[in-house]
Amino acid sequence: MGDEAIRDRLHRALRDAMRARDSVAVSALRSALAALDNAGAVPAGQGPAAASGPHFAGAVAGLGAAEVPRRGLAAGEAERIVRAEIAEREAAAAGYEGAGHGEQARRLRQEARILASVLDPGTRG
Repeated sequence: MGDEAIRDRLHRALRDAMRARDSVAVSALRSALAALDNAGAVPAGQGPAAASGPHFAGAVAGLGAAEVPRRGLAAGEAERIVRAEIAEREAAAAGYEGAGHGEQARRLRQEARILASVLDPGTRG
């Protein structure tokens, strides 16, 4: 599945979860989309705002002046990021369960299943 297809599926699933008022799914899906956005962020010190400001010649001020286009994700990177989100939730759930916090562990496993269902539509979230 392509990176844009994964992002589209996450957005569709988020809309559906919001309509259903499923707070667990909304949280998991927003988190995964944020992870994808963070991966596409341009490192600090690059872009039009790197060496500019109101006291530099040629500086641009105003709304959107510091906007920098995001970098594209490499092929398969979106799927790797979402799978890492799933793995993080599973690992945290094991930790919570070991500490006697079953409810938190259950929620994290539910979030992991939701994200897995976006990657593998045959699974249920």
